[in-house]
Amino acid sequence: MSPAVSASRIARGVSRLLAVNMGLRPGERVLVATDLPTPALQSTLGPAGLAGMERRNRLARAVCRCASGLFPRSRFDLLEFPATGRSGAEPDPAAAEALLGADVLLLITTFSLSHTRARAAATARGARVASMPGFEGFMLGPRGALAVDHRALARSSAAWAGLLTRAQEARVECPAGTRLTLSLAGREAGSDDGLFTRPGQWGNLPAGEAFVAPVEGSAEGTVVVEAGWAPEPMAGRLLLEVRGGEVGRIEGRGACADRLRALLLDPQAPPGRRNLAELGVGTNPNARRPDSLLEAEKIRGTVHVAVGGNAHMGGKVEADLHYDLVIASASLWLDGRPVMDRGRWRLP
Repeated sequence: MSPAVSASRIARGVSRLLAVNMGLRPGERVLVATDLPTPALQSTLGPAGLAGMERRNRLARAVCRCASGLFPRSRFDLLEFPATGRSGAEPDPAAAEALLGADVLLLITTFSLSHTRARAAATARGARVASMPGFEGFMLGPRGALAVDHRALARSSAAWAGLLTRAQEARVECPAGTRLTLSLAGREAGSDDGLFTRPGQWGNLPAGEAFVAPVEGSAEGTVVVEAGWAPEPMAGRLLLEVRGGEVGRIEGRGACADRLRALLLDPQAPPGRRNLAELGVGTNPNARRPDSLLEAEKIRGTVHVAVGGNAHMGGKVEADLHYDLVIASASLWLDGRPVMDRGRWRLP
């Protein structure tokens, strides 16, 4: 456990997470899963990435130990498995099989399992899943993104999901240079409110977004992510050019830009990775950290897009990648009507 995360904070946060967010009942089995660095990642993640991964490993173990004491009538197990190396890639068969045996899954990982067949299979069997890629101890604090009023969060997230569902077209802009249009015709949006109390429910913790899969091939324009914002800590400015619904050019310096070019633009890369896969709106008033992707995409006043697969959220593209990009101070128009102005909501 990180020295900055006290045992009492862990206990209060874990108690709230399991009782409120997951609706834990006596006799249920909870599996806390965390991904471990592989030899290949030792050389590619870098010191900061490895340190973050090791923090999450320690945090997962601490959560499992703490929860066992707080909820003695439930069973808690820890699963440590080799990291996939990218969000949206499938875990190894043994890990995928282990996910099928729990009532509640807490996925405290570095690389997201949200958009994988393994996660989908677990929820199909009735597991309640909190996907927590990039989770940090500070999120458990009394003013952290997890301590939000989830009932109010559910109302605002559902309101945004309704707007996205009814819209035919969206346009996103930001002062840094984003200019993107995409079709939403016929697509049903979802909301992530952090309440996973019924069989098969799943989403992120911390929660707080509405999301939709744009019509494949419809996205046109540029996406600009400002320096210091997700997708990765310490990432510089990124610019992605989107044509015909796919990323065709990436501008930017540094490891993050190089990694993204390798993932998307390498001639050997699967074409599905280049798909403009998601449009999302952050709704969590307690989310503040721009350098944590899990939290940044939930910040109220942000918009995020993703590239890669979206078959598990209403789209048609299967891919071994789902990579989110957060747009700060966003303006959003739905069917020509302004609903967000530089981060300020203008809901009807």
